[in-house]
Amino acid sequence: MKKIVLFISSCLLFQQMIAQNPLVTNIFTADPTARVFDGKLYVYPSHDIVPPEGIEAPRFCMPDYHLFSLENGNTWKDYGVVLDQNEVPWGKKDSYGMWAPDCIKKGDTYYYYYPAQPKDESSFRRIGVGTSKSPTGPFKWEKDYIKGVSGIDPGLLLDDDGKAYLYFGGGQELFVAPLKDNMKEIAAEPIKVEGLPAGYKEGSFPFKYNNLYYFTFAHVFPDEGYTIGYATSENPLGPFTYRGKIMDNINNGTNHHSVVNYNGQWILFYHYWQVSGYNKLRSMSADYMEFKKDGAIKKVKPTMRGIGSPTIGEEIQVDRYNEISGAKTAFVGGNEPLGWMVCDTKMMSTVQFNNVDFADGSATKMEARIACGQRIGSFEVRIGNAKGKLIANFPVKYTGGWNTWKTIETPILEKITGKQNIVVLFKSDWGSDKTVNLNWLKLK
Repeated sequence: MKKIVLFISSCLLFQQMIAQNPLVTNIFTADPTARVFDGKLYVYPSHDIVPPEGIEAPRFCMPDYHLFSLENGNTWKDYGVVLDQNEVPWGKKDSYGMWAPDCIKKGDTYYYYYPAQPKDESSFRRIGVGTSKSPTGPFKWEKDYIKGVSGIDPGLLLDDDGKAYLYFGGGQELFVAPLKDNMKEIAAEPIKVEGLPAGYKEGSFPFKYNNLYYFTFAHVFPDEGYTIGYATSENPLGPFTYRGKIMDNINNGTNHHSVVNYNGQWILFYHYWQVSGYNKLRSMSADYMEFKKDGAIKKVKPTMRGIGSPTIGEEIQVDRYNEISGAKTAFVGGNEPLGWMVCDTKMMSTVQFNNVDFADGSATKMEARIACGQRIGSFEVRIGNAKGKLIANFPVKYTGGWNTWKTIETPILEKITGKQNIVVLFKSDWGSDKTVNLNWLKLK
């Protein structure tokens, strides 16, 4: 059995956290549905937990929903619990089965859709809805589930003509139904989404691009496991034409996703379990996605760097690098918050981190979070490449040991503006195995 890495976190309202991939580490998050409302990026995921002692939970233990928004360049704000399993008006109590949700805006109202186990035992899952005048709630939950809909993973499409469609289901078949104008009832009986490949499917997520309807879904290949596939159609009800995979299977576990255009860039949100090391305790991630000229989607490879542009005052987690040479990464030790560090740094080893936002150049200092068991060497921060413009120089300081962490500070040597790629260059005696462990940098 794989080792489960457990950590205790306080999920306080409006708690902020900063991350590349995974995006959030204060709790386990899966099935991320990303939406842009009024120019701001929000994510509505599900929430994995370690099963409480004495609870006979399903293979995935999921008691509630949180939601997040992107603040500044790279800070994700946690708004706390949106809906607890025992607050579902029509739901079975203590079911620990709050699976993938979605949220969509029509007019001035936000509609939050979610699956839950019904207390009337009429189906494996039913789908409910709540409304709010804010994307972050609070939501007013409908007293009953949507009649005529049975299944999991609601995915919503609001078309250009104002008509809305609900996609859902899990198993060999997925379904779609048009919604009435009130967004709380279906306008016609659900129909099967035609044109999809055989095999287990779930995680319906539709979107529109260049007047073409894209239907994306989690698809299990017998010889590979969960992948993310997609199909296209000229009609939101199909039939669809299968076009291939957006993402391959990740280490023999589930995957569930969404696609969004944010600030002119397409992003694929998905989940992975790089924090826990256990595929039932997942963490949401994101990477940029591109289209080919014919409308096909280029396959996305999971990265550590992910998305976001850390700016002044935000942590630059250089361990989520774009490139690395002569060094390694590992989980931090000591009393640091859960995350990673750059370690085993040697003479002339480098780590590159792209797209740091220096903004208007008002930062005059740079901080570094380091642990060090010796005091010989230094590390530099340069622009572009290892021979680029030197903007900061940190002498290595003894902190008390390789798991004893301190924050040090140095002046920024030149005014730098805009978004830049940075390279950290480590220097020490030739032949030394370690220079310094580096957790993060920060512009001040």
